[in-house]
Amino acid sequence: MHRIPRHESKCAAFHGHRYAAELTCEAPLDDRGRVIDFGVVKALVGGWIDEHWDHTAILQRDDPEPAIRALAEANARFGRPVYWMDLPPTAECMAAELARVAQELLAPTGVRLVSLRLWETPNGSAEWRLATR
Repeated sequence: MHRIPRHESKCAAFHGHRYAAELTCEAPLDDRGRVIDFGVVKALVGGWIDEHWDHTAILQRDDPEPAIRALAEANARFGRPVYWMDLPPTAECMAAELARVAQELLAPTGVRLVSLRLWETPNGSAEWRLATR
């Protein structure tokens, strides 16, 4: 669940989505002809998503909505603390946040995250791309 503070339409209200993340990684092929086993990506990045974003609220830290604190307290009582973001939890900002986390999680494997697309709905997504020089 999230909400977008100061949104000019219905996204100002608390609501949820059925997110899906699509990652593109690069590295030299291993002796099996692959960049990385998909199960490793799923365990690392998917595991982080399950722990931090699944069945909780993803909210902006300085959201002025009074209900935010009560929601955070309720989630904590149910063992699902809020994931606090410094920026609004838009698909764009969430894609950038997940890319930051995925880069850290994948770094020990030698795999580099090139792009990440976060699908908020089946027909709406945001994409993060590694900056090229």
